[in-house]
Amino acid sequence: MSNWTKAGWRQLPRVQMPEYPDAAALADVEGRLGAYPPLVFAGEARRLKAHLAKAARGEAFLLQGGDCAEAFKDFSADAIRDTFKVMLQMAMVLTYGAKVPVIKVGRMAGQFAKPRSAPTEKVGKTELPSYRGDIINDLEFTPEARIPNPEKMLQAYTQAAATLNLLRAFSTGGFADMHRVHAWTLGFTEDDEAEKYRDIAARIQDSIDFMEAAGIGRDSTHEFSTVEFYTSHEALLLEYEEALCRLDSTSGNWLAGSGHMIWIGDRTRQPDGAHVEFASGVLNPIGLKCGPSMTTGHLKALMAKLNPGNEPGRLTLIARFGAGSVGEHLPRLVKAVAEEGANVTWVCDPMHGNTIKSASGYKTRPFDSVLREVKEFFAVHQAEGSVPGGVHFEMTGADVTECTGGVRAVTDEDLSDRYHTACDPRLNASQSLELAFLVAEELTARRNGGSASAVRAG
Repeated sequence: MSNWTKAGWRQLPRVQMPEYPDAAALADVEGRLGAYPPLVFAGEARRLKAHLAKAARGEAFLLQGGDCAEAFKDFSADAIRDTFKVMLQMAMVLTYGAKVPVIKVGRMAGQFAKPRSAPTEKVGKTELPSYRGDIINDLEFTPEARIPNPEKMLQAYTQAAATLNLLRAFSTGGFADMHRVHAWTLGFTEDDEAEKYRDIAARIQDSIDFMEAAGIGRDSTHEFSTVEFYTSHEALLLEYEEALCRLDSTSGNWLAGSGHMIWIGDRTRQPDGAHVEFASGVLNPIGLKCGPSMTTGHLKALMAKLNPGNEPGRLTLIARFGAGSVGEHLPRLVKAVAEEGANVTWVCDPMHGNTIKSASGYKTRPFDSVLREVKEFFAVHQAEGSVPGGVHFEMTGADVTECTGGVRAVTDEDLSDRYHTACDPRLNASQSLELAFLVAEELTARRNGGSASAVRAG
């Protein structure tokens, strides 16, 4: 866009962003960040865009997952490793089901800011500004902690850089070797209650054995010991995003240097708003959350603004409606895309529409509701003749108890045991891998021309 500037968003209405009380301190931090190296590079973003174009055609499948909001206090090499490990396991299972490459994109190295349903929150009679993520203010419920602090952007940058450094090492240093990953998956299926998943695990092992017998072994090719892993986050704090925006000397286009893929949330997708304006001018692939309030006219306007050249892989539509509501909302949006002839990648986010308050008072997400929304997503695409291009989960490699259900059933009473999230409930490692097995069934059934539910019923 020839008239786009990285600061153009400042002239437009903004929502879900803090008001910093010290303008000079904010300007100082933005200046310092502006001199730092970008966290990602244009060639990486272009490569991810090409992969997402394949997912839109059914030639690849997107697995996007990670924390609801990264916390400074939870930052550790072990936490990064554990989430990366579970995503590799999930990708292994999904690759078997889809029979196409799985694109691995973490909600990592940048997912520090969170939109809130209200600008303030109350505890007893005390009302304070809402916690908006560690990049903005602190979770502690005190007036001082809730003041937006621009210095926190520098800490977020440092943590993101260290996270990316470790992820790149894990991706290419042997940790991601296919044989190692499948051994982890087999560990899950050894559980007495995971018997129904053993068949898929055994078939994956047969495939690996065949490849080794054919000479495609552990030491024969680089491709089986390394993976491509990308990062993503919601581009909510635009001062941070602008400061890390860089001009790509190769193409002459602007890069959001904060992550490979950025997305616009369901609360910040106003076509004439600041967040859409910023995202419209960067070369990165862009995600767009589509909730129940998204109208067909709204979607068409956003597609025209965010992808005027109709570039394949540029725009990913992330559907998040809630179990039982997909059939009401998704078909009309799929039809709107078809009417425009738009190139988009359809992805299912079964987390954000299925948040409830449990009887014990904890915010949770029932595993059965998450799975139901995934099945409904696949069923709609089957009926419409469109392509389900991926899934988007909030999950962690830690053994938390935040979402109820799953094969190692977490009950309402269990939630208090290891409820560690600062924002939204996440699937734990076991639930994440179980969901991957179940999505693999849907992918296998789609490849065979039916639905997993029908296959099981038959």
